[in-house]
Amino acid sequence: MSSIAATLADTLADGGWRAKARSSQMPPPGDWNGWLAMAGRGWGKTFTGAGWVNDLVETGLAGRIALVAPTAADARDTMVEGQSGLLRMAPPWNRPQYEPSKRRLTWPNGAIATTFSSEEADRLRGPEHDAAWADELAAWNDAQATWDMLMFGLRLGKHPRWLATTTPRPIKLLKELLAREGKDVVVTRGSTFENEANLAATFLSAVRQRYEGTRLGRQELNAELLSDMPGALWQLDWLDRDRVAVPPELRRIVVAIDPAVSNNEGSDETGIIVAGVARDGQVYVLEDCSGRYAPHEWAAVAIAAYRRHKADRILAEVNNGGAMVEATIRALDSRVSFKAVHASRGKVVRAEPIAALYEQRKVHHVGGFAVLEDQMCAFTSDFDRAKVGYSPDRVDALVWALTELSGPQHTTSHWELRI
Repeated sequence: MSSIAATLADTLADGGWRAKARSSQMPPPGDWNGWLAMAGRGWGKTFTGAGWVNDLVETGLAGRIALVAPTAADARDTMVEGQSGLLRMAPPWNRPQYEPSKRRLTWPNGAIATTFSSEEADRLRGPEHDAAWADELAAWNDAQATWDMLMFGLRLGKHPRWLATTTPRPIKLLKELLAREGKDVVVTRGSTFENEANLAATFLSAVRQRYEGTRLGRQELNAELLSDMPGALWQLDWLDRDRVAVPPELRRIVVAIDPAVSNNEGSDETGIIVAGVARDGQVYVLEDCSGRYAPHEWAAVAIAAYRRHKADRILAEVNNGGAMVEATIRALDSRVSFKAVHASRGKVVRAEPIAALYEQRKVHHVGGFAVLEDQMCAFTSDFDRAKVGYSPDRVDALVWALTELSGPQHTTSHWELRI
């Protein structure tokens, strides 16, 4: 048997993407312009998107395809090279050649797909496409601007179409697409647990135990589009209303840290937020570097952010770590300007004046910070860690940063300064 015949036989025996996909992962019938697959983590959104794109190429229905992700790394690591990405999903006889330097995949029949990032919406200004796959739409940095540029270029062929795969967050763009359901948009909804057969039992057990029944679980596992939580100090509409793509010149920049007291699978995160204030007093949130780190790791991340943004100061809550917090930072760089802050009041009391600044349109997020913003919009006036099961570390770091930047009216005597 020739090598070509053998490859084709293997492909037929394997069955391809359509043989493996669940019915909900198959392209819906009808004369639609857009397909929105809104599903929980692990449902198979990447599998669906990669299968759909490869299918369009194999059938000759698309030849110029846009692949858009939150970041350039997401496009490469998930959409192209991921476990369920385009390279792995393509049959051997029709596998594309990937040129990372050109952000391009080229199939044997000449079809081309180009990767784009929501961090650089203007890269979509000019290129024309006959199909588009938009991944994790709700986590895009500047969702509306990126989507607009993508739609302007989706104009080739007789019937250009798009697929958006995302875990839901109540952003304006996603709400607008859902409002078009039954018109020119088809919506597929699905939960994490529909794909149990392909997910590790330990993962399923862990997420059920920690998140099932919680607000975060309803969003991330069951793919529910949740509106603002009653009693929350922040509203997503405020954040979207005042979001900007680029900050003005800033007169002060700080890096705020809320250190975790332990570092293991179930420990809290260390909140690390970078923010600055302009000459007119408007405050800008620049970066969220939070994560689950060992002490030397969070210190290194904070110092790197301090240098990257040319910040004036690192400030850190020292209630739990005491002198060790400063010592950890000084061990890596003894020259940084450091300020220790002490929480003498409860989280809600500290957060309320900062939430008021958002309501007064004095704070702007530079791009999107999905995890931070979810935590903010779930933080209520009766917040109780024992009830919700987590600590709002990103919010705590945000509050410290913005309190430092928002003027003397928020300066209190319980702060201790060491430089």
